[in-house]
Formats: sequence, structure tokens, C-alpha cells
Amino acid sequence: MMDSRQRGTALLVAGCFFMEMLDGTIVSTAAPRIADDLHTTPASVGLIITAYLVTLAVLVPLSGWLTARFGPRRVFLAAITLFTLASLACAFAPGLGVLVVTRVLQGAGGAMMVPVGRLVVVSGIAKQDLPRAVAHIVWPGLAAPVVAPLLGGVITTYASWHWIFLLNVPLGALALIVARRLIAPGTPGGAPPLDVPGMLLAGTGLAALTWTAHLASETGRGPAGAAVSGAVAVVALAAAVRHLLRARHPLVNLRTLRVPSFRAAALDGALCMAVVSAVPFLLPLLFQEVFGWSAVKSGAVVLFVFAGNIGVKPATTYLINRFGFRPLLLVATLGLAVTTAGCALFTAATPVAVIAVVAAAGGVVRSVGLSGYATIAFSETGEERLRDANALFATSHQLAAGLGVAIATVALRGGAVLTDGARSAYAVAFVVLGALCLLPAVGALRLHPAAGDAARTVGPAGARTVAPGRSGVTRSTVSDSRKSE
Repeated sequence: MMDSRQRGTALLVAGCFFMEMLDGTIVSTAAPRIADDLHTTPASVGLIITAYLVTLAVLVPLSGWLTARFGPRRVFLAAITLFTLASLACAFAPGLGVLVVTRVLQGAGGAMMVPVGRLVVVSGIAKQDLPRAVAHIVWPGLAAPVVAPLLGGVITTYASWHWIFLLNVPLGALALIVARRLIAPGTPGGAPPLDVPGMLLAGTGLAALTWTAHLASETGRGPAGAAVSGAVAVVALAAAVRHLLRARHPLVNLRTLRVPSFRAAALDGALCMAVVSAVPFLLPLLFQEVFGWSAVKSGAVVLFVFAGNIGVKPATTYLINRFGFRPLLLVATLGLAVTTAGCALFTAATPVAVIAVVAAAGGVVRSVGLSGYATIAFSETGEERLRDANALFATSHQLAAGLGVAIATVALRGGAVLTDGARSAYAVAFVVLGALCLLPAVGALRLHPAAGDAARTVGPAGARTVAPGRSGVTRSTVSDSRKSE
């Protein structure tokens, strides 16, 4: 069982995760007010969102090396401090240029804060306690994109946009105090030389891909800019993969993908994350632009997704222990596909109660699915590979969260071309996102039936599920990957 220190550390990282994800999405609600105050256009304000996401995408892969070089406690405390001070600077930025710079600093803090905090949690805990620890960490990240539209609307309506950033100051100060008490000093594990070519190639590719998503999601832009940026991203990422597979000390160790359970978590889980981040973006737009609802009403209905997230949380660990990862992930991904595609049937005449039920059901399956992926990611990964796996997992999911809105926007525009009405365009977008969930469902079917059993404690008969090395998956897969290196 988790002790009080481990539980407290997991909750601390959960709070940091919430701050990071919230600041990545809430600013879009306040864009018009920020634009008026800084004497610029709402489209220009979109740059502060992209600057934050690009910084996260570029710097998250560095988290593993920084942790090895300076130790997790130092990096985690420094990240919280930087994020908090940058938030304060954002609130008092006198112009758009300064605000963009401070958002980059804020993104740098966020890029280190959550991956390093999660590493502290998963590296100091028994495998059987992983589901409970991950349940504490995951739900705030799921809640933030759902809460952001309503919270941003309330803040900008009844206060000012500055409070979006000022709220992080007391939260960050509290997190810093708690982290100093909970996280042991430890000693750095001895870092290999920094992989500078890998950092440059991966950073360029991830930045270009995030910028492509920004261009694709903006209205009024032609496809040329996104096409050029996308081509740069493809070339740079292809070169990065080639380098990372050959380097002796790669910045991100792609060999961790040889463990099937981790590969499913990093790749299939990223696809789910993209859909999860896209749905709270599309629903408020549908409700306001097509149904004519107010921002408060649409935000309140979208909160039912959050209700589903929270409602299932106490049962997540039980479900994992009772049924195992393979059937749970299969049901969760198919459920996400159905509830997402089901939003295509919404019309202005659909009862609000029906929409709320579908939204809550979607919240349940996305919570179960992402909790499952975040747990199985580290269930069969050896202790010596946790740092590499954590960096790669964080990179793939952070990138997917940023790309989800772009995928939704492109699907929405495609729907507008293929159909003759706004509601039909949204229907096409929801169907496309639902179909995207079928890919991780196929991945779940391909998992070994015993995949992730090292993180389970109770089977159907109430007995221990697995002993070390018993299933042929938990130990042999890891050892095979070590031999192949």
C-alpha cells in the first residue's frame, strides 16, 4: 500500500499537472480581452498559446537528462519556481512581446515540472501500487481542458485576464513548500554526455510539428505555410529517429519502445490523448456557434465530462485489478470512439440531459483509458529504464495534447467543404475523431493477455495475479530489450 509520503507526492504532482494543462488551454478563452488590453488582435494573442506549447514540446525530452544530471529534487523544485515566477511575470507583461517571452519561460518550467514529478512517484513505488498512484496524477490533466472554458469565462467576465496567471502564484508557492518537505534530496545518478545533435534534431522537429498544428488550427490562413512547416517537421523528426536509434547515449531512448506494453502506452495512448484534448475544444464551439447557447451554459454542460472523470476515479484501481489491462483498454478505447462519434448526433433539439449523459460517459471512458495507459507504461519497464521511458511517454502525450485541437480543426474544415451546414461539419469532425480511436482499440487487441500484470494485485479469484517473471511478459520482455541493446 502507498504510504502517506507517496500519496502526498502523487497529489503534489497532480496539482502541478493541473496547473500546466490549465495554462495551456485557458488562455484561448481570454484571448479577446488580452488583445484589447495589449492593443493587438486576438489572432496575434494565439501566439502566446503556441509559444507555450512549442516550449513544452521541445524541452520535455530534456527532462530525463536533467534529472540524471542534477537529481529529481533539484530539477522539480527549480521547475516549480520557474513556472511560478514566470506566471507572475505573465500577469504584469506590458505588451505582447514580453508576454510571449514570459510564456516561453512558463513553458520551460512546465516541461520539467510534471515529467520529473511523475518520475519521482513511479520510481519510488511498488509496481502493485502504480494504479492508485497514477489515478491520483492523471485526473487533473483530464480535468483542466474541460474546466478551462468555464473558468476562463468567469475570470475574464468578473475579474481580469491577469488573474489567469496570478492564481498560479499562491498555488506554486504552496507546491514548492510541500515539495521541499516530501521529496528526499537524493543524489544524481550520473548523467551521460548531453546528446546535442539529438536535442537539436528532435527540438526542431517537435517545434515545427507544433507550429504546423498552430497554422492548421488558425482561420484565414492558406495551406502553404502549414505544408512547409509540416515538411520541415517530417524531415527533422525522421533524421532525429535515425540519430536516436544509432547514438550511444541518445537524448530520448527509442529502444524502450521494444517493450510492448510501453509501446502501447506511448503510441496508442497518445492517439487517445489527442482525441481527449479535442473533444472539450469542439463541444463548446458546437454549443455556442450552432446551438446558440451562452458561454456559461455550454461550459456548464461540458463540465459533465469532468463529472465522469471524477466519478469513475475511485473504481479505476479496482477495475484494473479485477479485469486486467487488455480488456479494460479495449473497452475504454471503443467507448471513447462511440461517445465521441455519438456527439455527431447532437442537434439544438437534443435534450440537455441526453447530452450531459453522453458527456459524462465520455468522461468515464477517457479517464479509465488514460489511467490504464499511464499505469501500464511503467508496469514492465525496468528501474534502470524508467527515466528514459518517462521522458518518451511525456513527450508523446504532450505532443498529442497539442495536436488534438489541430486535428479537430482540420476535420471541422474538411466537414465544412464536404457538407452544406455548420452542424454537419461538426458531425464530420466528431466522426473522424471517433474513428481515430479505433486505432488504439486494435492496439489493445494485440496486447498480450498478461500485459501489465506486474502492476495488478488482485485477480478474479481474489488471489495475487502474477509473480515476477511468471507470465513471460513482465520480465522476459524487459530482459529481451536489454539484450538487444
